[in-house]
Amino acid sequence: MFGHSHTTVHKGFDNVLIILYGILVLIGWLTIYSTSYKPGSDFELFSLNTYYGRQLIWILISVATAIAILLIDNKLIQTYAYPIYIFFLLLNILVLFLGTEISGAKAWIKIGSISLQPIEFAKFATALALAKLFSESKTSSEKKMIWIYAFILILIPAGIALLQDDTGSALVFFSFIILFYREGFSPFIIFLGFLAILLFIFTIYFNELYTITFLVIALIISFFINNDKKYITRNILVFIGSIILIFAVNYAYNDILQPHQRQRIDTILGKSVDPKGADFNLNQSKIAIGSGGFFGKGYLKGTQTKLNFVPEQRTDFIFCGIGEEWGFLGCVALIAIYLALIIRLITQAEKQRNAFVRVYGYGVASVFFFHLFVNIGMTIGLMPVIGIPLPLISYGGSSLWGFTILLFIFIRLQYNNN
Repeated sequence: MFGHSHTTVHKGFDNVLIILYGILVLIGWLTIYSTSYKPGSDFELFSLNTYYGRQLIWILISVATAIAILLIDNKLIQTYAYPIYIFFLLLNILVLFLGTEISGAKAWIKIGSISLQPIEFAKFATALALAKLFSESKTSSEKKMIWIYAFILILIPAGIALLQDDTGSALVFFSFIILFYREGFSPFIIFLGFLAILLFIFTIYFNELYTITFLVIALIISFFINNDKKYITRNILVFIGSIILIFAVNYAYNDILQPHQRQRIDTILGKSVDPKGADFNLNQSKIAIGSGGFFGKGYLKGTQTKLNFVPEQRTDFIFCGIGEEWGFLGCVALIAIYLALIIRLITQAEKQRNAFVRVYGYGVASVFFFHLFVNIGMTIGLMPVIGIPLPLISYGGSSLWGFTILLFIFIRLQYNNN
């Protein structure tokens, strides 16, 4: 009882998640204001002519949406999980025909002066559909098919995102693998997925002979680790499949892809230099973060971001502004807040008696973790520059609105389900 009184607020809603949400949104707005700030300029709080003014309006819209979600009946959310998923799929298909291209991706719907990116809403819709799928009682034959259905649910929106030329959003849907693992998906199959990615990178970055040599060494080591006949047979089959994949990747890369597509892959993997494109963004990002030192330059005192050296500094590279002004300590503090949010999501999900709420909670945690890991990794050079926002902090109405809905649906579902 004592613990419960400290983890809930009005009507039993999770005040810890709500407070963490508020802190991140506030940090985001302050950083957006800082990157837009020019000494002597007028302060126009609600002006649509300023980034911080537009973002504040989106914050108010998101807060209103959050309150509305908290008033919805839990049963309605569960009942309409599939229709919600289908609606946002259809909306995203519509974007392919009627959408507007922004920053190279035809992923936006323009309504007057407002641009919306519907794929951001497909994330919470997919989490709802997966929660519905995994929570329904299944016959033994249906349980064997559940993983196929689950992969179909994530492959469809991921495929639509790729057709919109939004690779970053497409990859986000594969973060639900974390949810799959919690629900009993074979760790060996997840290992095969990572192995395939690794072989793809090795084959393109080095060559097929180098990659095959690496595989042979790994196979020999596996014999010494476990010489059980069953494991040896399995490892040999994986080896043969890997060889086929290596030659398929090599053929596709050299004989199917266009030169500009190969150049894009080479740049992402660091195989070639693109000084005016992705490499420029990354180099400026590293300079901005590094210039902050341990304690940072202080709020409103960043120079790299103020002088627009960092491209996309309010969206994909907003972490640079935090690194420059608040330094290493500020970066660590921000990451700690995110980790507190993700850990809270997982621990609360595990407490749920309702399987739908548990699965959805893991879906929310998966999306937040993927965005955090890839976005920060991208700005410091540990991940390729694929362009996905920092949750609740990056400038943009669709992203903020989408993450708000994603999180507050879980906060609402927790009520009466603990």
